[in-house]
Amino acid sequence: MTALRGPDSSQDALLDERAVVPETVDVNIRQLDPIPAPRYFIKELPLTDAMRDLVLDSRSQIRDVLHGRDDRLLAIVGPCSIHDPKAAHEYATRLAALNRELGDRLLIVMRVYFEKPRTTIGWKGLINDPDLNGRFDIRKGMWLARKVLTDVLSLGLPTATEWLDPITPQYLCDLVSWGAIGARNTESQVHRELASGMSMPIGFKNATDGSIKPAADSCFSAANEHHFLSINLDGQVISAETKGNPDCHLVLRGSSAGPNYDPVSVARALDDLKASKASGPSDHGLIIDAAHGNCGKDEVVEAQVVEDIASRVAAGERGILGIMMESFLVAGHQAPAPLDQLVYGQSVTDACVPWDRTEEVLRALADAVAARRTAAE
Repeated sequence: MTALRGPDSSQDALLDERAVVPETVDVNIRQLDPIPAPRYFIKELPLTDAMRDLVLDSRSQIRDVLHGRDDRLLAIVGPCSIHDPKAAHEYATRLAALNRELGDRLLIVMRVYFEKPRTTIGWKGLINDPDLNGRFDIRKGMWLARKVLTDVLSLGLPTATEWLDPITPQYLCDLVSWGAIGARNTESQVHRELASGMSMPIGFKNATDGSIKPAADSCFSAANEHHFLSINLDGQVISAETKGNPDCHLVLRGSSAGPNYDPVSVARALDDLKASKASGPSDHGLIIDAAHGNCGKDEVVEAQVVEDIASRVAAGERGILGIMMESFLVAGHQAPAPLDQLVYGQSVTDACVPWDRTEEVLRALADAVAARRTAAE
């Protein structure tokens, strides 16, 4: 009996408009704009040898922190979202200098987020609408995102981002050292499959209602192999087969019910991880996101949350592997608008901790690691 294999693609050049009946597709599509394949963007903005070494080395260091082989704290710090490449570069320059000073106690990775999930509608990030004017020039947005990442890496600073669209990683993942799957997607099979094939550690955030189990299940699922549809660097649709990602871990980000960064909540989450099938970093601890539900989106409270975590680390509390913090040049946030109408260096999404306060709390975290080391001697 002849095996069923599906259509033969060797004659693709002979396909014409009759291959799909127009009356049954694209009913709600206004326009389809082709975007160059990932390889074209990578060729135009390539990873240099120095950048490659930084990405590989920083990923290895992050793994060591997550698996308990390095006693530094991981600090993922930066704007809630990137909307102005110039301001992002200035911020990265300051953070890189601080990283050189505190790097013996903190592993600082810059938060460089280009995609923003919206509860209803709103500005969805630099890739989607780079000019913040509703023109949605995604080709330009993807190029700018890659340009910002190369600029940050050129300063000697590793990068972190949230993976929202499953196609985006093919354009950017060679430049990123740590990735997040957000609370809205932590139960998504698509994102678990994506994480299973990523070449970097991935943090799954607790669900928006605060439950830990979906994120723990994601850590377990993503550690296993998966098979799914994707695209390759040439933009071709492929059947992907992954080996599984052993470096997935939990991120506590609070919830609609309130914070979960306190010692009791952390201990409960660690117990939940122990009871789950998740392993690897889950055997050692978790990351605390000081933003979102853990601060009520108040940047003043957010800095206080980080200081509270620092005091607990100094006192010897176990299981806290690192923190996340939303931070930018100027405090607070503003409504999205074209750049010439905006306050320079201020977030257009969630409120951010200003630079001077960011520097204070990062130094407090570094001092906490030093105190913990002294107590352990």
